[in-house]
Amino acid sequence: MKKTLSDMQPGEKGTVLSVSGDNTVQRRIRDMGIVRGTEIEVVRRAPFGDPVEFRLKGYNLSLRREEAACVSVEV
Repeated sequence: MKKTLSDMQPGEKGTVLSVSGDNTVQRRIRDMGIVRGTEIEVVRRAPFGDPVEFRLKGYNLSLRREEAACVSVEV
């Protein structure tokens, strides 16, 4: 099933399919290690849902919901 990172719930895992958005957002997300084929897991959401904490490649990373919405994953 295809979703965006912002649609995933804590404990859910997926594999990155693509990154959308303007070039600045795409570059920022790629620079953090979120590229096609990366396995990623939602760790938790902050109160009110923003930001969201993810685990990938052995480290944790937080993204704003609007950034997470730019990343498509297969779950």
